[in-house]
Amino acid sequence: MVALATLLAAAPVRAQPAPAPHPNIVILLADDWGFSDVGAFGGEMATPNIDALAKAGVRFSNFHVAGSCSPTRAMLQTGVMNHRNGLGNMPETIPDAHRGKPGYDTVMNFRVVTIAQLLKAAGYRTYLTGKWHLGSDPGRLPHVRGYDRAYSLADAGADNFEQRPIEGMYSTAAWSENGKPVTLPKDYYSSHFVVQKMIDYIEADRKSGKPFLASINFLANHIPVQAPDSDIARYSNMYHDGWTALRAARAKRAAALGIMPAGTPIVTMPTTPDWAKLDADERAAQIRVMQAYGGMATAMDREIGRLVAHLKATGDYDNTIFVFLSDNGAEPTNPFNSTRNRLFLGWQYDTSTANIGRRGSFSAVGPGWASASASPLSGYKFTASEGGLRVPLIIAWPGNAKLRAGAINAGLAHVTDILPTLTDLAGVPGHGTSWDGKAVEPVTGRSLVPVLEGAGESVHGDVPLGYELSGNAALFRGDYKLVRNLAPTGDGKWRLYDLKTDPGETRDLSTSMPDRFAAMQADYAAYAKANGVLDMPAGYTADAQINLYAWEHQGKPRAIKAGLVLGGVLLLLSGLVWGWRRRRRARRVDQAKADVVGA
Repeated sequence: MVALATLLAAAPVRAQPAPAPHPNIVILLADDWGFSDVGAFGGEMATPNIDALAKAGVRFSNFHVAGSCSPTRAMLQTGVMNHRNGLGNMPETIPDAHRGKPGYDTVMNFRVVTIAQLLKAAGYRTYLTGKWHLGSDPGRLPHVRGYDRAYSLADAGADNFEQRPIEGMYSTAAWSENGKPVTLPKDYYSSHFVVQKMIDYIEADRKSGKPFLASINFLANHIPVQAPDSDIARYSNMYHDGWTALRAARAKRAAALGIMPAGTPIVTMPTTPDWAKLDADERAAQIRVMQAYGGMATAMDREIGRLVAHLKATGDYDNTIFVFLSDNGAEPTNPFNSTRNRLFLGWQYDTSTANIGRRGSFSAVGPGWASASASPLSGYKFTASEGGLRVPLIIAWPGNAKLRAGAINAGLAHVTDILPTLTDLAGVPGHGTSWDGKAVEPVTGRSLVPVLEGAGESVHGDVPLGYELSGNAALFRGDYKLVRNLAPTGDGKWRLYDLKTDPGETRDLSTSMPDRFAAMQADYAAYAKANGVLDMPAGYTADAQINLYAWEHQGKPRAIKAGLVLGGVLLLLSGLVWGWRRRRRARRVDQAKADVVGA
């Protein structure tokens, strides 16, 4: 025993392996990209760097967000459903009757904890660049919500070439750095700038040795659609066959890639114009705007590639988790759909066909091309149809062999799942129902790690998952979806679809499956009650509310200012005319007196 003890004491002690470092996290949030805009999801646009992330990671083909940007962004930040995080509706689309009601803050409230707060508490450096749109006052900007450094835009969108707001919506382009107003550089282009600023942030604090969270929030491809000339030129020979042909081609490629089931039914949406009925000038403008859209996407992809190359050069790439997603489906809005808008935009911008997509332009793809971006799905941004809620999601961790590189997952996933997935992968504890001694909303999403590692198709099983925004609503349960869309894209009636066989929502099962239909309606009613969902006022439409918002915040003040200026000019002219007439009468009187004296 003594000899054995001596021998053991003399044996060298094997060094324990050092704990694995926390992974870096990069969130790449695209704006208004449709389901099949990415090459790896069936698109024809050049997105080689996003496609490379797809090859290195897992693609989710049944991933859902909100139908508009802010609710999605708040859910991504917090893992909490939008009616509980304050974004029951956005500032631009909320009816007056809902303002101030619980869950309808129109900003991300303080009852939720952000991913930046969680990771910062765990020793991460936390950075954000680009669009925020979760609150514009200094107490709600990202540097107050857990980000060490943040260069952010508080609004829904802005110009991509200069510090200019979306004219008619905002008075300024509200860019700030850590809460202080900033001036963009003269060579600014949005996608390049937000990536370069992020690289600068990462390198500025590299000596700390801490892992980082990098949240990059692109303006691409939000209105206005703008891109460098060379990127637009890349697509000069494309899109001449129109949106219906492109929609069909994308559906075919998505099926060939395994993103969609083969033979997925596809419909032509009633809002899609007939390409054959456009005149030559209309076609030329439509072709050009889609070429600009492709150029904008490719410019963004190139910047993602530059970031990836930088992380490879610094040795960070293998230990970095990459998440790519869009905040909602494709944008169908046609800003030129009224005489007033056409006159106003024509006054503010160079809207000629040759200038579409360039500096000083204002353009949007409209419902025709949006239908192609959503292919093979139906609907688009603002709606609760799949084209509005289902977007591409890619999660990659190149150095983690447990993640199934190149895999495609068709199980239901939701944007609230991102936060718990990332904290799970990073080994960072959650917050439960309290934070800093205060009660907070619990995370409602579920970690996707089992799916990423190949254990099962979905983490949601047969549990109901509800959603509502501006009266458009859905309830997911297993493979089935209950959905309702209000005017102008729907008739307010509930419908039932089997998304596994019919992701294009072409066959309503409400009458053939009455028991499931009734049960899911009851599920939605329970969700709406638990989350404080309010019914929309009679006659409400999101489009009309956006126009009203623009009128109240920009149109009316400009009209009043113009009226005051015009009134001042008229008053001045009236004064001049009155003075001229008075002097003329005085001269006549003087002349009459002179005539009398002379006589």
